[in-house]
Amino acid sequence: MFCGLFRVNQNLGVNHKMSSGILYLISTPIGNLGDISQRAISVLKEVNVIAAEDTRHSQRLLNHLGIRGHMRAYHEHNESRQAPLLVDLLEQGDSVALISDAGTPLVSDPGYRLVELAHRHNIKVVPVPGACAAIAALSVAGLATDRFVFEGFPPAKQGVRLKYLAGLENEQRTMVFYISCHRIVETLSDMRQVFGENRQATFAREITKAYETVRKATLGEIHAWVRDDEQQRKGEIVLVIAGAEQKERGEMDLDNMLSVLIEELPVKQAAKIASRLSGVNKNDLYKAALKLKGGS
Repeated sequence: MFCGLFRVNQNLGVNHKMSSGILYLISTPIGNLGDISQRAISVLKEVNVIAAEDTRHSQRLLNHLGIRGHMRAYHEHNESRQAPLLVDLLEQGDSVALISDAGTPLVSDPGYRLVELAHRHNIKVVPVPGACAAIAALSVAGLATDRFVFEGFPPAKQGVRLKYLAGLENEQRTMVFYISCHRIVETLSDMRQVFGENRQATFAREITKAYETVRKATLGEIHAWVRDDEQQRKGEIVLVIAGAEQKERGEMDLDNMLSVLIEELPVKQAAKIASRLSGVNKNDLYKAALKLKGGS
C-alpha cells in the first residue's frame, strides 16, 4: 500500500464542480470491458468533452456504457493543434476527459502536450486510474518488480533497433517493452543477440482478452516458440525482460574501454589493443566490440 495509509472517497463520480474546468485522464479497458471502474463511468457521463485517440473505436465503448458524450479526436497527428483548443475550453470552465484507445492515457499514447499545457495554465489535472498493459504484464511476469523501466516500442528499423538495444544491455532494472505483432520475431531475434539467449523474460499477449497468453522462459526459448507458432504473432504484445546481473568492476571497465576505442578506431584494431591491455582473448573482445557497435 502506497505510504501505508489512504482515505476512501465515497464519491465515485466527479469530485469537483464541472464549472472548475478539470482535465481528467481516464483509464479504459485493454480488453475486458469489465475492467472499467465505476468512477471512470461516472466521470465520462458528466464531463463536457471526451477527447479520444480514435473516436470510432471509443464510440463502441461509450455505446456499451450507455454514455452519449461529446467526443473530439485527439491523436498524435493533431495534438499540437488540439491541445491549445482543449485548454481554451478548460479555461472557459468546461471539463475534459482524455482517453486513449485502451489502457492508461500517455503510456505510449498521445497526451503529454495537453497535460503539460494544462499545468502551465494552472488547470487541475486528475487521474482516474485503471487498466495498463505494461503494469498488468509486469505483475504476472515473475521477474523483479522493485525496480523497473518502461521502454515503450523499440525502433522499427533493425539497424537503429540493434543500437538502441545495445544501450540497454547492462540495464539492471527489469525492462518492459510494447512490441508490434508485425515485428515480434525480428525484435526477439535482436534481443536474443544483444541480451543473450539465456536472459529470462516473460511474453504476455492479449492481456484480459479471450486468447490471453503468458509465458516465462529464456529469450532463446521465447524466440523459437513465437517463430514457430503463428498464433503468438497476433494481437497486443508486452515483453518483460530481466535486468542484467551486476558486473564485476573489471568487466565494466573493459566495456568502457571498448566503447572508447571503437569511437576512434576500426573494430578489429580496437579489439586488438583492448586485448593487449587486458589480457582477454582478442576474438572475444572483437565479438563484444561488434555488439557494442550495434551489430554493424
